[in-house]
Amino acid sequence: MATGSRPWGALLLLPLLLPAACRAGGGCAGEGGPLEPFDALYASGVEAYYGGDFAGAARCLERALRSRRELRAARLRCRRSCRGQVRLAAPGPGGGGDLPFFGSVLRRAGCLRRCEEPRLGAASRHRAAEEVGADFQRRVPYSYLQRAYIQLNKLEEAANAAHTFFMANPEHMEIQQDIENYKTTAGKVDLIDREARQHMEDYSAGVRHYDKEEYELAIDFLERALKGYYSEDEDCQLMCEGPQRFEEHEYLEYKAGLYEAIADHYMQVLACKHDCVRELATRSGRISPIENFLPLHYDYLQFAYYRVGDYVKALECAKSYLLFHPDDEDVLENAGYYEGLLEGTMDPDTVKPRKEAKTLLRRHKLESHLLQVAAAGLGYTYTEPNYWNRYGARQDEHSVPSSISSEPEDGPRLSLAKKPMPKPDRELKEGGPLLYSDVKFVYNSQQLNGTQRVLLDNVISEEQCRELHRVANGIMLAGDGYRGKTSPHTPNERFEGATVLKALKYGYEGRVPLKSARLFYDISEKARRIVESYFMLNSTLYFSYTHLVCRTALSGQQERRNDLSHPIHADNCLLDPEANECWKEPPAYTFRDYSALLYMNADFEGGEFIFTEMDAKTVTASIKPKCGRMISFSSGGENPHGVKAVTKGQRCAVALWFTLDPLYRELERIQADEVIAMLDQEHLGPSEMNINPKDEL
Repeated sequence: MATGSRPWGALLLLPLLLPAACRAGGGCAGEGGPLEPFDALYASGVEAYYGGDFAGAARCLERALRSRRELRAARLRCRRSCRGQVRLAAPGPGGGGDLPFFGSVLRRAGCLRRCEEPRLGAASRHRAAEEVGADFQRRVPYSYLQRAYIQLNKLEEAANAAHTFFMANPEHMEIQQDIENYKTTAGKVDLIDREARQHMEDYSAGVRHYDKEEYELAIDFLERALKGYYSEDEDCQLMCEGPQRFEEHEYLEYKAGLYEAIADHYMQVLACKHDCVRELATRSGRISPIENFLPLHYDYLQFAYYRVGDYVKALECAKSYLLFHPDDEDVLENAGYYEGLLEGTMDPDTVKPRKEAKTLLRRHKLESHLLQVAAAGLGYTYTEPNYWNRYGARQDEHSVPSSISSEPEDGPRLSLAKKPMPKPDRELKEGGPLLYSDVKFVYNSQQLNGTQRVLLDNVISEEQCRELHRVANGIMLAGDGYRGKTSPHTPNERFEGATVLKALKYGYEGRVPLKSARLFYDISEKARRIVESYFMLNSTLYFSYTHLVCRTALSGQQERRNDLSHPIHADNCLLDPEANECWKEPPAYTFRDYSALLYMNADFEGGEFIFTEMDAKTVTASIKPKCGRMISFSSGGENPHGVKAVTKGQRCAVALWFTLDPLYRELERIQADEVIAMLDQEHLGPSEMNINPKDEL
């Protein structure tokens, strides 16, 4: 959800949950009694915000954040306490042998209820809608808080709220500008991330000290990070013991037997626990975790301890790292080197890997085994992720310090290998003919400060823009292409779209002029030919998806907008700004190779198309749409892009994605080709545009 956007889907579910005083316009209800549900407090805060009661909004939102933290703390406390009080009994042999085990399960369930109800009330009070949970995960409440605190002239609180939101939403450049303004107006330099994960903060601090060769400080922070990691891992395991979703079953129709039902639920719990490794290595708002996160702690530590002369600890950490990567040649050599340094003073074999690392890895392997057994025997689909990728030095600060190169040949080395950048699978060219004499070249890649980019004008005429716009008004459907979500990127705008096949279908049925419907087909083919020619591709460029899209600013929701119309992203990979990477893996459309946007109008405010660096912050080029203008570019991580907020009017364009792989040709395009062939046979004629090049350059 975009910064400061109103979570309508979630809020519509909540009016009956609002505290009575809030429904009456009096702000949050008084504290006391069972913990107030955080979703109700959140809804109250948003309602107060849009009602202009900024003090009430700040009060309710702060209480919502505190309630969510207290809910988690209460559940952890009770689950930890009841685990200690009621041990699960082992089943015995023979008939009734399972009774001791199930008896202990019932006693633990009773313990949990007795522990939680006095503070939390009925469990059903704290089952928030998924949309609300997603808002808290993306820190949307802090966006409201920021603006409420601005209205209350509490600039320090506003600055910290903005920073907290920005840490999970780095694509929002406007809020970054707000933060810079706070630093200037409030003199606020050191901002606080109110949702910071301490083990992550300590790890980052340890790496920073390491890079500065401040090894003792690095050790202090990295050891603290490890302690925090294992504590967070225990909490993560406990939180996975909560309710699970039975996605493949309707609850009221669920007819599984005792053991099938237990297995179904337990496998979901187990999968959740197994994924704690990924959860603890993923920064807020990011998609991908820091690769090799836990082993990296030991890798840094083994070398840092060596540099301060503690060879026992160095060997201990090296052996701990080797639990995860037993064939790592660098660390194997390091361990041998440390053993040589210790010979004569102690037996190096008495130095063992750390117990907590052995315990976690043993548990992780057993979890993996059980999940694979379930997949084979119970029909689950499960693929074990690579949790301990050795090429884990993904962040810039993880690079090998230059000082290591000064070490003697036989000295230890840090096993931090940079993952090699993938090489392009084709030779990159540009500057080929534009095929059509009326198309005007504007800027190339160098002028647009990037790679594989081109800006063209006059791809279509003013009259064709107007005709296409008339077609759009007759065929577009709100939320088309986004499963009916009318505001998929920001609730401050309405999104509408239509495919080329739908246009032809409406034209054939007489619901829009057939000539106009065919124009959509013809101009998209013209764009494809231009892109294929300009980038001098040696193989055919196929349509992957063709979409006529309009974004309309919603009245009454544009004041102080600081979100984007379309967040910064790449078209064929998952952009990870923190790691400065773009991961070419599902759910990204990895088969896309080139993209193009052909604009239809300029009578709106905002809506500039922007390219950025991989950090999703630094703008490298900004393009103002107008009729007939087309921007085209390669679809990978070399071209992160987005759209600034449309603050007035409607912005329309033909969005085109292309692939070099015929296996991923757009199905609707193939069907549209068949419709065109049928129309030609019936002599219904093409549009005024001839898609064959005229006066080829």
